[in-house]
Amino acid sequence: MADGPWDSPALILELEDAVRALRDRIDRLEQELPARVNLSAAPAPVSAVPTGLHSKMDQLEGQLLAQVLALEKERAALSHSSRRQRQEVEKELDVLQGRVAELEHGSSAYSPPDAFKISIPIRNNYMYARVRKALPELYAFTACMWLRSRSSGTGQGTPFSYSVPGQANEIVLLEAGHEPMELLINDKVAQLPLSLKDNDWHHICVPWTTRDGLWSAYQDGELQGSGENLAAWHPIKPHGILILGQEQDTLGGRFDATQAFVGDIAQFNLWDQALTPAQVLGIANCTAPLLGNILPWEDKLVEAFGGATKAAFDVCKGRAKA
Repeated sequence: MADGPWDSPALILELEDAVRALRDRIDRLEQELPARVNLSAAPAPVSAVPTGLHSKMDQLEGQLLAQVLALEKERAALSHSSRRQRQEVEKELDVLQGRVAELEHGSSAYSPPDAFKISIPIRNNYMYARVRKALPELYAFTACMWLRSRSSGTGQGTPFSYSVPGQANEIVLLEAGHEPMELLINDKVAQLPLSLKDNDWHHICVPWTTRDGLWSAYQDGELQGSGENLAAWHPIKPHGILILGQEQDTLGGRFDATQAFVGDIAQFNLWDQALTPAQVLGIANCTAPLLGNILPWEDKLVEAFGGATKAAFDVCKGRAKA
């Protein structure tokens, strides 16, 4: 029998040929049996010849049964393999059909990897998005994002929080209740003169450096305030968890619905340096978009949970100002 995979069609055909050959041999033996008994001139009893032939037939029938069982096993294996291969082919076809549909809509249907938003429609403790990329140790950073709050005036909640082992409030941007917006670093707090209460899109940028704890707060490209001594000389710890839309009381969880963000988040980017006022303005007026060198806003890096949604969205479409 030829060597080959157990689910090989060639092996199945070979087994079927072997079964047919065995059946032909049994048919011939059954046809020859009366002639051999009548023509035998040996002194042995007549019953001895049929006994020998039946013994041989029993052996052949055993071989036939073994071959039939092997054939059924091979057919079952082939059926399972074929089903799995068909599923894989159908899955690949679905992907290709989706791609064809995109191409048929033309280049206008193309959506760059950063053209999306995260939406959290109601205040709760289970809707959020998680950024699937670890941060390195940082001695400076700038966090920028587009926000549209849907809060009813009871505080804007938490656009983002970064937690590390042993410190849930490593970096947090939060507006709770009727308090002003706050930036927390290593549990130290600075109040930011920012406002998101008009239910419109706003661009927010917050640069910080560990040297003297210097911070700034920009809204829509304009400097709103700055300060110092915010967690001075504290390096931002690496390998934490970055959550959009919820404040973490423990690493990666224990969210509080009263501190949840309600609305839309887009273009959350993080750099390992304090951006200049010109760079912040270029991002805010959409004339000089810039992706974060530590954490860029990319579809593959952001995963929505609990009913938060991810949808195609280009915040700068029709917004660029000369």
